[in-house]
Amino acid sequence: MPLTIKVAGAGITVAKLLWRHGGRRGNTSARLTETLELNPGLAALGPVLPLGTPVTLPDLPPVAAQPRAVVPAVSLFDD
Repeated sequence: MPLTIKVAGAGITVAKLLWRHGGRRGNTSARLTETLELNPGLAALGPVLPLGTPVTLPDLPPVAAQPRAVVPAVSLFDD
């Protein structure tokens, strides 16, 4: 169920709200479009949201749906 919050700080952007709501699990770039669709007129307010602006945030994706990054191991002794 989407969560509606009010902007309560200075310098808050939609990306910052999404990160605070979901962290890495939130995948902010993928959820930005969905957030703008849930909040008509939000983009017209500019990059920094005014204090008290209500913003509806979309649900977080299920944990199993998270892509896992594969990071190669680094060794100090590689040739």
